[in-house]
Amino acid sequence: MTRSAFIDPRQLEALAGTKLRARSIIEGLMAGMHRNPNRGSSVEFAEYKEYGPGDELRHIDWRAYARVDRYYVKQFEDETNLRAFFLVDQSGSMGFAYDGVMTKYDYAATLAASLAWLLLQQGDAPGLQLFHDQPGVYLAPSSKRTQLDDFCALLDAATPQGKTRSDLAVARIAERIRARSLVVLISDFIDTGEETLTLAKILRRRGMEVVLFHIMDRAEWTLPWEQMCLFEGMEGEGESLAEPDEIRSAYQTNVRAYLDQLAQECASADLEYFHLYTDQPVEEAILALTQKRRRGRG
Repeated sequence: MTRSAFIDPRQLEALAGTKLRARSIIEGLMAGMHRNPNRGSSVEFAEYKEYGPGDELRHIDWRAYARVDRYYVKQFEDETNLRAFFLVDQSGSMGFAYDGVMTKYDYAATLAASLAWLLLQQGDAPGLQLFHDQPGVYLAPSSKRTQLDDFCALLDAATPQGKTRSDLAVARIAERIRARSLVVLISDFIDTGEETLTLAKILRRRGMEVVLFHIMDRAEWTLPWEQMCLFEGMEGEGESLAEPDEIRSAYQTNVRAYLDQLAQECASADLEYFHLYTDQPVEEAILALTQKRRRGRG
């Protein structure tokens, strides 16, 4: 699948509603993928093959046998019927957008809904936890037919506000998890400190799959402004008057150091980390995750 097949984020921004944006992405992905033996299209890529000598009887899918009167062996048995918890940041800073691109929140919501759609196609159960300075609206994981509508309705109703406290959201989900699950944290990580990463590492040690999507607007890296600017914090940090050309080099050095440290800490703890800009097609993030999981870790 080539980049030319992706939907430009500016095109997505013009589509009203998270579900509509997610549908456009999923339909594009499905149209661009080659035929393959994988069942469904979820991030786990569980697949089936016809039963043959040497296969274990305990892996036969009896439901498939009842439907088609043939024996099929379910591969990657331990990766199916997954419960997934999507933690989506709706703090004030997620409302930022520059130069006509989607806000960080809309990008995060579209990514979460697209992945939830793929999981539901697989028969897995996505759930949602919104958060800002406190854990907000919660939707329990489910594979019911109306789950995607409920999932997207909550995303659409949310408004970016307050500070970022991802540690409280991760702690709340840690209390709810009772079995093997996938935890997907989507945020701009303005607050990410030891607490959030420590909790994520604990979840990983408990056998959970933990994925972090770090969302940034490209302007947060380039500082594209040319004249003296009054920079205003979107989470109550106050204001600062600065000349972008004078601070850009030192600012980018600090940002790069922060990004490198975060990526290194995630790698050392076996947490999957993806850094994304809102001008990148959402499909790139989905394919990066699914391809990595197909190859396996390492």
